[in-house]
Amino acid sequence: MEEPELQLRVRRVTDKFTESMYFLANEPSVALYRLQEHVRRSLPELVQHKTDMQGVEEQCQGAIYTVEYACSAVKSMSNSAAYFKNIEGLLRQAISIKDQMSSLQSRRAKRAPLPFQCWMVYSVNNGRQAHPSPCEPTASDTARF
Repeated sequence: MEEPELQLRVRRVTDKFTESMYFLANEPSVALYRLQEHVRRSLPELVQHKTDMQGVEEQCQGAIYTVEYACSAVKSMSNSAAYFKNIEGLLRQAISIKDQMSSLQSRRAKRAPLPFQCWMVYSVNNGRQAHPSPCEPTASDTARF
């Protein structure tokens, strides 16, 4: 009869030992140790992901700023159509005035010789005027000025 009694005692001891081991394995300090191990293994990877994400965020912020700046530039260009029309009108007016000035200068050049031509006429006559020089203004020329 000792054998079943021995088996019962061994079973009780093993049950108590299993219960103690289960209690020790699930004790809060062991759980905190397991948590610490997990954090120690996964934290460097999480830090690397965080720094990568911060770099990507900075690049995105730069791209957003660039796009917003480009949009504002396009909007200001579309609003400046009136200014470009004004500039175009002023350029046309300037070209017209330049053409008028060119035609006036060409008419004056046909009427009055160049200063070099006046000097040649004077030197050919040896300083004497045989006839009125075209370089000297006439009465009608002085009335214009």
